[in-house]
Amino acid sequence: MATRIRLKRTGGKNEPFYRIDVFDAYSQRDGKSLETVGTYNPRSKKQEQVVTLKRDRVVFWLDRGAKPTETVKSILKANGIHTK
Repeated sequence: MATRIRLKRTGGKNEPFYRIDVFDAYSQRDGKSLETVGTYNPRSKKQEQVVTLKRDRVVFWLDRGAKPTETVKSILKANGIHTK
């Protein structure tokens, strides 16, 4: 199964909040995900609350061949998880 790690938008109007989820490559952006591996809150005032990650699960999925989107790849890189 081809998998992707990408953002799933939640939150209200003008208040974006994203979950970093693992999806089947052919599912919809806000469709059913396989697993939630973190969150991304771009509007957070506190720097430590902007991104939360389950590092072991992210590495697990990357080892299984999941490909992150460009945005998720930059979030992972900023948090010390390097992808190919």
